[in-house]
Amino acid sequence: MKIFLFVILVIFALLIGLYPLIYLFVDHKHTFLQTKLPEVVHDTVWRALFFSHMIFGGISLFIGWRQFGATFRNKHKVLHRIIGKTYIFSVIISSVSGIYIGFFANGGIISSLGFISLGIIWFSTTVAAFLKIKRGDVLQHQKLMTYSYACTFAAVTLRLWMPLLKIAIGTPDISYLIVAWLCWVPNLLVAYYINKTHSLQNQ
Repeated sequence: MKIFLFVILVIFALLIGLYPLIYLFVDHKHTFLQTKLPEVVHDTVWRALFFSHMIFGGISLFIGWRQFGATFRNKHKVLHRIIGKTYIFSVIISSVSGIYIGFFANGGIISSLGFISLGIIWFSTTVAAFLKIKRGDVLQHQKLMTYSYACTFAAVTLRLWMPLLKIAIGTPDISYLIVAWLCWVPNLLVAYYINKTHSLQNQ
């Protein structure tokens, strides 16, 4: 079951990790950008940070899953470090960009707080994980990286929850307010369960 769930996670990570490519091949009026106010979309800073968030978030999602699994880490230590550094750099760029664009989120203060909180936690857990491994604390590094990737995976869960909420509630605006929190809070709870289970197994 663990292998099956991991395979499902990887499939979604790869698919949604490539999602930013849609902005290269699809007219922007058919993408998420068409939901934004014209003055926001045409703001140079917002556009730059939006695409930074999308591109580097996609990279972190696409490569982050590969860091899990003791067999891979022990067998390919150099590659593990390269992927890890790339992941951390990508998350820092994407999370900081995400915090900024969170202030302009559709739905107002409720959704803005949801996405800004996600960005802050994503940034904090990733930087903390980096500092822990620099100090040689492997166990805490692994736990924090689990939380970090749970935040990264919000890109997937957002796209899974949103259509379900639209069907259940029938109001896109309210659905967006809910998904701004639902896309990441349950992910962190799952990460907590994984870390707790791992700690109990190592006792």
